[in-house]
This record gives sequence, C-alpha cells and structure tokens, in this order.
Amino acid sequence: MEPGLYVVATPIGNLGDITLRAIETLKSADVVAAEDTRNTRALLTHLGISAHLVALHEHNERKGASQVVGWIREGKSVALVSDAGTPGVSDPGAFVVAAVREAGLRVVPVPGASALTAALSASGMSYEGCVFAGFLPAKGAVRREKLAALAAGPWAIVLFEAPHRVAQTLADLHESLGDRDVVVAREITKRFETIARVPLATAAAWVAENPDRTRGEFVLVVEGKTPIATANDPLPVLEALLAELPLKSAVALAVKITGGKRNELYPAALEIRARHK
Repeated sequence: MEPGLYVVATPIGNLGDITLRAIETLKSADVVAAEDTRNTRALLTHLGISAHLVALHEHNERKGASQVVGWIREGKSVALVSDAGTPGVSDPGAFVVAAVREAGLRVVPVPGASALTAALSASGMSYEGCVFAGFLPAKGAVRREKLAALAAGPWAIVLFEAPHRVAQTLADLHESLGDRDVVVAREITKRFETIARVPLATAAAWVAENPDRTRGEFVLVVEGKTPIATANDPLPVLEALLAELPLKSAVALAVKITGGKRNELYPAALEIRARHK
C-alpha cells in the first residue's frame, strides 16, 4: 500500500460485518495501531491475519501520534483501529489523524460498520437531520448545559450510553426534552440485540423493569421536534436558553437555531436577564 494512515472501521459486534477492503488493508499494512492489542489480535486471528501490532489508545495517543507520523515519513502504511467501530467516533484516533494531516501526509478512511447509522436505520423515525452527541457528560452543570442545547434544537438526537447510566440518562432526557419517543438500541449486531421504541416519559421505567435491558452497549435515538420559533420570533428560544446557559452561549445558540441576528438578540438577552433579576 501507499504510505499513509488508513483509518479502518471494524465490526461493532458481528464479525461478519468486516469489509473486504478492511481485510485487505489490515493484511497489507506495515503497522496496525490498535486501541487494545488484545482485542485486535483476536480479530486478526479470526481473519487469519498476522500483523505488526502496536498499542495506541487515549493514554498514549499524543506520544504515539509522532511515532505514526515518523513511520509514514519512512514510507510505511499504518492501519488505525479501535476496539469496535470507527476510530475517532467516540473512540481514540482523532488526535492521530489531525497530526498526520498537519504533517501533510495521507489519511485514508476505510469505512464499515457503525452503531450510529445502524441505530438510525432501524429506528423507523423520520427526520430531516440529526445531531450526534456521543456520550453526555456524566453529571453537573456541563451535563445540564449539553441537555439544554440539545433540547433547543429541532433535530433527532443520537447518543451513546453506558449500561450503568442509561436509566438516569433516559430520565434526564425526558426532563429536558419533554414528550418525545426514543429508540433504545442495545447490543447492535450482537446475539442479544434489542431495538425498541418507547415514549421518553416511560423509558427509564421500561429499562429498569427488566435487568437484561440494562446490559450491553446502548445507542439512544430521540425523535426531533418542530422548531419552536423562527427568525421572525426568536425570543421564546432565547428566553428558554437563558434559563439554562450563560448569556453569550445562549445568544450564540439562539442565532444558530433561529437564524436571528446577534446584534439584535444580544440586547434582548440583556433585557431578559434584567427582568429576571
């Protein structure tokens, strides 16, 4: 292969989802940089591939990036993989990709299985657009701000979540987003795959009533809503955002959502804040 960084998607569960191109890339690469060499070695053994494996994960990514750049400059090809799915999508890898690009070297995506698109495709929801929010902050003001920002938008929302937090996250989503439906997709492509659509109002209780529903890896797809304001009437959105966010953040987000002008919304925000003091 030509020298460069090959960002290789690997199966998220079912090993049959590996692509022919990914197999050829992993066979041909001079180096395979893996989030966890044990997991990747098991995949390569399954595929009958012998490769030069090195560890590249969130704890050594900055140091490893310079090493990857050095290998590519020497004329080597490096395949980058995470434990499952695509590097850089809620997984380590983005820093390495950025370093290789900044060095003026080649980055080649090798796409494949994706929990994000798999959950959307099986959700049955109609949407004009969606926002991928990854994992929510675990707690505190940062979590509340993220939820407020998501609530203000009209788009479908896709989240990843861990089993020990999924019930609380569903409850928090209902509190922030109101009465919408959510698709709870668990263990996608694996033996105990479950995909169910339930109202957010009852979603936390639905998960909690069966211990099996809190096991595995989760993707949550929340239906979007009709925008609550337009550029002609941005004040309701601005007022809702000011209840949850700092003034500058609320104004910036209101501009994005409504298409309003910042030089008009900023003074309005100051007036709203003054009224509520």
